[in-house]
Amino acid sequence: MNGRALLMILLSAVVLWTNPAHAQDKGTLDSKPLPPLTNPNDPHLGAKELFGRKMLPAPLAVRSIGFYAKGCLAGAQALPINGRTWQVMRLSRNRNWAHPDMIALLERLSDTVHAVAGWPGLLVGDLSQPRGGPMLTGHASHQVGLDADIWLTPMPDRELSRKEREEMSAVMMVRPDRLDVDAKAWTPSHLLVVRAAAQEPAVERIFVNAAIKKALCREAKGDRSWLSKVRPMYGHDYHFHIRIKCPAGNSECQPQPPPSDNEGCSAGDLTYWFSEPVLRPKLPTALVKPRRGRTLAELPAACRQILVAP
Repeated sequence: MNGRALLMILLSAVVLWTNPAHAQDKGTLDSKPLPPLTNPNDPHLGAKELFGRKMLPAPLAVRSIGFYAKGCLAGAQALPINGRTWQVMRLSRNRNWAHPDMIALLERLSDTVHAVAGWPGLLVGDLSQPRGGPMLTGHASHQVGLDADIWLTPMPDRELSRKEREEMSAVMMVRPDRLDVDAKAWTPSHLLVVRAAAQEPAVERIFVNAAIKKALCREAKGDRSWLSKVRPMYGHDYHFHIRIKCPAGNSECQPQPPPSDNEGCSAGDLTYWFSEPVLRPKLPTALVKPRRGRTLAELPAACRQILVAP
């Protein structure tokens, strides 16, 4: 790769970082299988190339293996693309697979949102691939079936067409200056939706843009304990990310430390996220070597079994 090409990649990354609305890649109505690998046993091959080609789950006992950003998934269950109170977006990605605990939570949460926020339902983005693992594009996490993206756009009161699901964009919630939510887009019902998710006992983290966290801190009334689960994160300005705990008895799942009781709403908690380097990152002055994706050997050993299962 020449220097100019790499510079363009870096520039694109900064655009996505500072205005992640551009990161809403459209899907396709003409899905085609990826070409076969010339040497699937190459030890240097990125694991994403292997897991990204698996279209069905491993027919094994359900288990999440490894960490959210370094693992895989056996016995995945698909979230049906249509429910009474949800619809799945970007069907061409085939990322509506997860641990059954996550599927049950999303079905339950969509009913709760319908009841408490008045939304017809939820628009569900990426969960995991059929066998989890690293993805060809997008997320670093979502590898063990315990992560899910929910659009901050209410589900319409009708069934979306396949084309709409591939091409429709979620509504940007953050102001152009990145310092607060957009008052034309953010409503009290958005707080009710995020709160409903955070109050689910199985939910351990919710990631949102810092401007959304700021709005939640400002507007939350009464019991505010759920705010401790809501964390600022790069991007996440048109959707929020739900992460649930490792399932009980799933010893191969690597948990993360539970959240503290701190609401995370003080000026000190949010200062970093509104600093100039974060809001407007600069291009590196020197060429950066592209990061190599993890190989299969770098994932938990059990992931090889998941990958080769029929």
